[in-house]
Amino acid sequence: MIRTNTGALYTGISTDVEQRFKTHQLGRGSKFLRAQSNLQLVYQCELGSRSIASKAEYQLKQRTKAEKEHLIQKDIQGGQLLNFLGVSSQIK
Repeated sequence: MIRTNTGALYTGISTDVEQRFKTHQLGRGSKFLRAQSNLQLVYQCELGSRSIASKAEYQLKQRTKAEKEHLIQKDIQGGQLLNFLGVSSQIK
């Protein structure tokens, strides 16, 4: 997750988080982040497959900002994140 200068949280997936974050900082990539400044990478989690990551991303985007802030604060990772989001770790 990336925090903007206004405090908004952007959620996305990538196989190379650092490179994707640099792309966002350069004003390329997500339209939402193009007009933002002072971006901060505040949360990342490796989930093992793009399929699982996509499912987790969708569920995370459905959560409230308070729930996302809780994930960031507690640095919930891997299986705990999937349990929190109700996502199966089995690829179907």
